[in-house]
Amino acid sequence: MKPKIAIHILPQHASYEKIRDAAIRAEEIGADIIYNWDHFYPLFKEDGSYWDKGERREGKHFECWTMLASWAEVTSKVEIGPLVTCNSYRNPELLADMCRTVDHISNGRAILGIGSGWFEQDYDEFGYEFGTALWRLEELEKALERIVTRIGKLDPQPVRKMPILIGGGGEKVTLRITAKYADRWHGFATPGKGRSGMETVAHKNEVLDNWCKEIGRNPEEIERSIGVDKDRIDKADELIAAGATEVTLSVNGPDYDFGAIKDWISWRDSLET
Repeated sequence: MKPKIAIHILPQHASYEKIRDAAIRAEEIGADIIYNWDHFYPLFKEDGSYWDKGERREGKHFECWTMLASWAEVTSKVEIGPLVTCNSYRNPELLADMCRTVDHISNGRAILGIGSGWFEQDYDEFGYEFGTALWRLEELEKALERIVTRIGKLDPQPVRKMPILIGGGGEKVTLRITAKYADRWHGFATPGKGRSGMETVAHKNEVLDNWCKEIGRNPEEIERSIGVDKDRIDKADELIAAGATEVTLSVNGPDYDFGAIKDWISWRDSLET
């Protein structure tokens, strides 16, 4: 099966009209999936650079799930979802219902991407308890059980079995939770601990496979979504060899330049099934 190409449209530094246009264009050029994210402030500057540690982040930004409902109306083929929604920001039962509703609006294209949360400015400004990283992971695991239970009670049911995507690379907790609940996992091709980016991907996949085996699950049931620099098309074949089944490429506002992403789509289309 050919790898999927996902475009991560960062909903920052742009008018909603430009964000909506980017979603429409992403489908038109052949993306399989489009993601936004679940934050309340920009994570990067307009030029794509990072703020200094401790520097307050400011700029145009829009809420995640309201936006996804709109994308569900203006697109017709691509899967849509957050990369990822923050578990802390919504009651788990409500989140299950919100995603189910987007699934119906989109006629069965919603992905429930979720993570434990990490951006402290979001928490502080909107009145959520930040706690510790371990506490947030524990809350995520409890929430996932409630989400799965609530999905089973909803009327009407989702159009399809909504895939749960879990983001994060923690080997002791996050990947264990992923093995238990997720249909998809998202990580990054980031160098670290003496490993290249591709070696990191292969290693995380191996850890996830081992967690699956420990709980008696087939690792092939979980798709592997890997974020990589959109300009590194030279790494495409290596990424797939490392275990990626989906390549996720980010574009920043306000202009949302898809030039480099078109090369990835051409690469995907050139592969044999």
